[in-house]
Amino acid sequence: MGILLIVLQVILLLTSAFLVLLILMHKGKGGGLADMFGGGIAQSAGSSGVAERNLNRITIGFSIVWFVSIVLIGLLQKYN
Repeated sequence: MGILLIVLQVILLLTSAFLVLLILMHKGKGGGLADMFGGGIAQSAGSSGVAERNLNRITIGFSIVWFVSIVLIGLLQKYN
């Protein structure tokens, strides 16, 4: 059980870091962080609808893995 807990914690750490980066990459609705660091570059790079949809799918996938790892860590700690 100890090794499984360590593996889940590493997965949680990695998915948390990737989620932060993925969320910051999303196209901003206004004067948010996306406009603060990108300006005109963010508008031209994020103008593709396919890229934004793929970014949404990747973000949702990482968030599901993040959620499942949190639930599994909680269950392991409860029954250990």
